[in-house]
Amino acid sequence: MASAPAVQLAPNVWRIPLFRDFVNGFILRDDDGQVTLVDMGLKQSGTKVMAALASIGSGPSDVTRLLLTHAHPDHAGGAAYVAQQTGKDFGIHEADADFARQGISPPRDQSFLLGRLLARGKNGFPPVTVGETFTDGQVIPFAGGIHVVHTPGHSPGHVSYLVPEWGVLITGDSIFNVRGLRWPIKAFCTDFRLTTQTATRLAELDYTTAAFTHGPHLADQPREHIRRFLKQKGAL
Repeated sequence: MASAPAVQLAPNVWRIPLFRDFVNGFILRDDDGQVTLVDMGLKQSGTKVMAALASIGSGPSDVTRLLLTHAHPDHAGGAAYVAQQTGKDFGIHEADADFARQGISPPRDQSFLLGRLLARGKNGFPPVTVGETFTDGQVIPFAGGIHVVHTPGHSPGHVSYLVPEWGVLITGDSIFNVRGLRWPIKAFCTDFRLTTQTATRLAELDYTTAAFTHGPHLADQPREHIRRFLKQKGAL
């Protein structure tokens, strides 16, 4: 059964199922109609992002910002296509910006065999035009402010995005929600140990919806679910 082009999570927020529920992008639409898109999936996913935008009654001219949580091919793969369709450049944390510009993934965790094997292969994607770089704590002027939460480990510049006015947290790959909460694949991280340390920041924030880039969202006490997971894993 095919997924809907966009799944509404909150009045102004939609999840874009780019590969079923396993890989997600997001649409944020302000009350004035301006749209911010977050994460574009794999290279072939750019058309799905644009179809999702059309399905909620918006178009390329409504898009005012494009954001990435990090420079991995399952998040930045479709970015070049979406940039071409909208005429906008991307925003990304400064520590991942050069990787995005070059269309290459940051280093994998060499303490795992799979990480060492991945380092020998190609983990690229079409180069991304970066127009803005972020630092931790920066507030992006959209929807009352999108807060940049630096959660490195999965990549050096991995971030989560918090929209306090709407009570929405986009987790990025700090934590997956695939058959329950779980860590991202260890070998896909630049530093898995650091991932487990910085994910604790998600337990400190205030939100009512946790939107995962891998897996469905949580809207029933999501922060408590995340805190419980972190405690079970010994991270809290």
